[in-house]
Amino acid sequence: MKREIRICGFGGQGVILAGFIIGKAACVFSDYNAVQSQSYGPEARGGAARSEVIISDEKIGYPRPTGVDLFVAMAQEAFDTYRKDIRDDTVVIIEPDLVPKHDIGRRLYKIRAQNIAEELGNRIVTNIAMVGAITGIYDLLSADAVKKAVIDSVPKRFTELNVKAFERGLEAGKNARPE
Repeated sequence: MKREIRICGFGGQGVILAGFIIGKAACVFSDYNAVQSQSYGPEARGGAARSEVIISDEKIGYPRPTGVDLFVAMAQEAFDTYRKDIRDDTVVIIEPDLVPKHDIGRRLYKIRAQNIAEELGNRIVTNIAMVGAITGIYDLLSADAVKKAVIDSVPKRFTELNVKAFERGLEAGKNARPE
């Protein structure tokens, strides 16, 4: 088993942390190998950013995706920039309020992670809500392992908020159907 995941958005949105959490859930809280790489523009905030995670039950020989199995986009510029190599069978998840132009001629999952975060009172947990949705949609890692990785990766004073965002995103992901 080998899965390649790309999460993209804009700098400052937390896509690097989202990828880190998924990688940690795989290799620390599950019995997989994982590598994570990241790329972002010269802007500290606002430019396109991506986090890529490869998860495998065997050794990983090359740290960059060669075919993305899961593509998650949380910003229009990132969607446009990083979708070029997705395959017909790639699972695609978008934040439709932030990626309004997403017609790629196939069905995809739409998760309003930013809305979840706003309902919780802090837009900064949009990425964690999306991590929850990824966990609910893409049946790879257990919710328990990902939740442990969230708790282990966020500042302790924000643990409760992040756990709520994860759980709300998880529920949204479990209930999502491709459109």
